[in-house]
Amino acid sequence: MTGLDILEYTGEGYSRVVDTGKWTVASLNWAPRFEEANLEYIERHNLTDEVFVLLQGKATLLIGKELQRVEMEPLKYYNVRAGVWHNIIVSKDARVLIAENSDTSTSNSEYISLATGEFIQR
Repeated sequence: MTGLDILEYTGEGYSRVVDTGKWTVASLNWAPRFEEANLEYIERHNLTDEVFVLLQGKATLLIGKELQRVEMEPLKYYNVRAGVWHNIIVSKDARVLIAENSDTSTSNSEYISLATGEFIQR
């Protein structure tokens, strides 16, 4: 059908599915790096909020340097404001929708190692 894209991402990890040049919608599925034992860092995006929506499975947002745990509920919108440290833990059957500005990148985000507490480059 002209003017309609029907898209899906079923692979592991994070993938941008729609990118309009202004905003992006991504899919985040389980991958080893999203298991709690494998988390290496927390991040913050300095120019954009990031919205998470749990579609399937289980997911926990870690918020702030204190890693406050927020157990996500399906189909609720979790808006992580610009400048807030965060990461996410997901179950193997998880599917999470993410929306953010298209220009969100490592050049306007920061990362702190969970092992050392120091800033790292990604």
